[in-house]
Amino acid sequence: MLLKEYRICMPLTVDEYKIGQLYMISKHSHEQSDRGEGVEVVQNEPFEDPHHGNGQFTEKRVYLNSKLPSWARAVVPKIFYVTEKAWNYYPYTITEYTCSFLPKFSIHIETKYEDNKGSNDSIFDSEAKDLEREVCFIDIACDEIPERYYKESEDPKHFKSEKTGRGQLREGWRDSHQPIMCSYKLVTVKFEVWGLQTRVEQFVHKVVRDILLIGHRQAFAWVDEWYDMTMDEVREFERATQEATNKKIGVFPPAISISSICPAAFLSAQRPIQRPRPPLFPQMRQNSCPFPKTGPGKKICSRDTHTSGSREKNTLNLPGVPLF
Repeated sequence: MLLKEYRICMPLTVDEYKIGQLYMISKHSHEQSDRGEGVEVVQNEPFEDPHHGNGQFTEKRVYLNSKLPSWARAVVPKIFYVTEKAWNYYPYTITEYTCSFLPKFSIHIETKYEDNKGSNDSIFDSEAKDLEREVCFIDIACDEIPERYYKESEDPKHFKSEKTGRGQLREGWRDSHQPIMCSYKLVTVKFEVWGLQTRVEQFVHKVVRDILLIGHRQAFAWVDEWYDMTMDEVREFERATQEATNKKIGVFPPAISISSICPAAFLSAQRPIQRPRPPLFPQMRQNSCPFPKTGPGKKICSRDTHTSGSREKNTLNLPGVPLF
């Protein structure tokens, strides 16, 4: 098990980001989906939790097919999907990823949003105070992304919003920009397979970091498209876009069948959908790490270790996986 805490600052308020996040996830998923590959929305409905209150539950299937790296394609079926379940009690969300073909693989994400520049070192301490983790800051303006994902129109160093006047973010913008908010994400990756665990868990965290960087850059670069929307309007945009995305990837009833390849995945798809409250993190062993500690149970993640050149070779091209 490998745990990291990501902090992504945005030149927005928490209230503004609530709209921008929903818009960005829908548009990003639609853009990244294609025939047979992409994000199918299975369920999207209000949900009430006795502890967190009213929220929104979504279940999605992420069809990967040829998006896997060569070493992974050698051990998985040609057609399979990852299941995403998300409980959104904004400004707190829980997201889980599982794959019935790989029962020992999972990603668990807890997210909290606050109007600050990533300075709250105890935001997760009540849930994970005893867990060893790295703290990784992601800079949407200055961190490099894989070259194939780069678009000048989505580069915060060049983009300037007409509606808000914000933009053309420069080095050090997080120290002086107003407004500013931070998305805090506690991400646990687990792949309990002897001989592959370390390699897969580290690889998945590299993918997660890329997706978080790209998605948050897009959320800001598209601000003029969603800034004047109400919650009702963005929910209608979400509904229409999800319907168009399902049609785009060709997932019509009956859905893509993988029963002959992966019976467990097929059977699990037929069971009634259950939405129990996600479990808390299991206990984690203390790990050694070369990064200096910033406090009990925390280590700092150097931005220099995540340059695009070092990540390009092992980057997974996931089609529209939100993680937000």
